[in-house]
Amino acid sequence: MAACYFDVDGTLVSTNLVHPTLFYLLNQQSPLASIGKVARGIFQAPSLAISELLDRRTFNERLYALFEGTSEDRLVCLADEAFDSVLRPNLYPGARDLVRVCREDGHDVVLVSGALDFLMQRLADHLGATHVIANRLEVHANRATGKLMRPVVAGPEKARLIRDHARAHGHDLDACFAYSDSYSDVPMLSVVGHPCAVNPDGALGRLARAYDWPVIRLDRAPD
Repeated sequence: MAACYFDVDGTLVSTNLVHPTLFYLLNQQSPLASIGKVARGIFQAPSLAISELLDRRTFNERLYALFEGTSEDRLVCLADEAFDSVLRPNLYPGARDLVRVCREDGHDVVLVSGALDFLMQRLADHLGATHVIANRLEVHANRATGKLMRPVVAGPEKARLIRDHARAHGHDLDACFAYSDSYSDVPMLSVVGHPCAVNPDGALGRLARAYDWPVIRLDRAPD
């Protein structure tokens, strides 16, 4: 049995983790609360930028710390609007077709993303994906603590999570496919028998050519 594992940001959508986070910061329970959250985000922007370059896990943890104090009800209540406003308009035109082809071939389709699970589940439903591996916020007394539950979906950890998912669902990794746009996802791509570069950055594009991996462009119109 085979499965197709998809990175999301830059691969299926043109957004990144910051965009839905900003949506939530701007839509707190009051204008004053939103101003406070955005101000905190601006203050932390330099450290976020540095951590994104150095360590994706640290970047995820620092970014989602901005959700501290947000009620679980609000997180869920705004999820449909966040999906409709941020993710769906920025879905690459060919994304649904690529997922559809995988499903028609009888493969499970798994979204593997550092985004939050309740947003990725909505994207999965929209695309017809079958499973989601995504980050989860820790919640205590109906409030987000600002911490992520383990494991944190970022960087090389994606490869381990894919191995665990394949084992749990009876998938032969040698028969599986993985899709990503980023060189940082080489561990995820390398763990399957059929890696594919989608909208690759420069480093991944060079690696794909060196190893003769397929390259797909969803981020530009066909010639």
